[in-house]
Parts: sequence; C-alpha cells; structure tokens
Amino acid sequence: MDRQFQCGARGIERRVALELGICVTLAPGLAFAQTDPTRERPREGDLLVAVGAQAPEPLTVDKVPENKPTMAWPMDPESSTVRSGSRLNKVLLLRLDPEGFDSETKDHAAEGIVAYSAVCTHTGCDVVNWHPDRRLLECPCHNSVYDPMAGAKVVSGPAPRRLPALPLRIADGRLVVAKSFTGRAGFQQM
Repeated sequence: MDRQFQCGARGIERRVALELGICVTLAPGLAFAQTDPTRERPREGDLLVAVGAQAPEPLTVDKVPENKPTMAWPMDPESSTVRSGSRLNKVLLLRLDPEGFDSETKDHAAEGIVAYSAVCTHTGCDVVNWHPDRRLLECPCHNSVYDPMAGAKVVSGPAPRRLPALPLRIADGRLVVAKSFTGRAGFQQM
C-alpha cells in the first residue's frame, strides 16, 4: 500500500511541476500580449495616422482625399504609440458627400469622413476595393459588398454582418476617435 501511495504522490508532483512549468513558460508571452499597447483597440481620443507612413503624423481632414479610401491606424496621442500590432485595428477612411448618409452614418461621421473596420466580416480579408460609380466597398476575397453611406451594411455577398464603424470627431483639424468600434472588428468563425 505504501508503495502505491508513493507512486501516486510522485505522479501528482510531476503533473503539478509540468503544469507550473507550462504556466511559467507561457505566462510572459500572454502577459506581454495583453499589455502590448500596439495591440490595444482604438480608444476615444486616439488620432489616426496613414498606414505605411514613415513618420506617424496625425491625419487632418484635408489629408483624406474625396471619394478614395485611405487606410489608417489609431495612435495614442500621449505616447505616439501606433496601434498597428493587430490587423483588427486597421481602419478604412472615406470622405464622401454627407448628403447621402443615413442618420446612423451621419452620427458617426466627421465632415463627411466615415471610418470603418478594414477587416471583412466574412473571412477577415482586407476590404480594399472601392467602386466610386456605385459608392460601394468590396472585399476582393469573396465579393462581399458594403454600403458606406448606410453604416457599411452588407449589400451582397457572404458577409454575415456590416463593417463596424469607428465614430469620429474633428479636433484642431485632426481626425480623432470619438468612441470605440460600434461592433466587434474581424470575422466570426461558425
């Protein structure tokens, strides 16, 4: 009987040691991922900077061309940390005539500029195609089409939901995040 207890005790000790070893090994990575400021979602007060810009300079209204998408990242205004550590933070900006906006879109827009998650809600590709003649956004992967004038609702294709909006405001001529995304950025696995 003593022999079985000793074997059992060694098994428990070994399992506990393995679990602790795994936790110690993984914990620093998990802790870093949770505190990495470049991965944090856009926050109220963040500025927007162009994707690919060599020096992160806040976008102003006049830097967003009319009727042409601009990709941007949120940036913490105090630390100048660009939140580009997660592709779910990529923002698609469009400057359009606000006369055609529905009431919800008008509430999220700033001087005709709307901001949406650039990640398609179908399988997570970047929404990069713009059809200026129809004023529609399209994901090139599976052809989901979104209407930026109507809160980026799905017009056609397999996307299950609209692109989340990122409400904006203007401060000192610069684009500023007014609130976080109106929904979960990215796609949802079934």
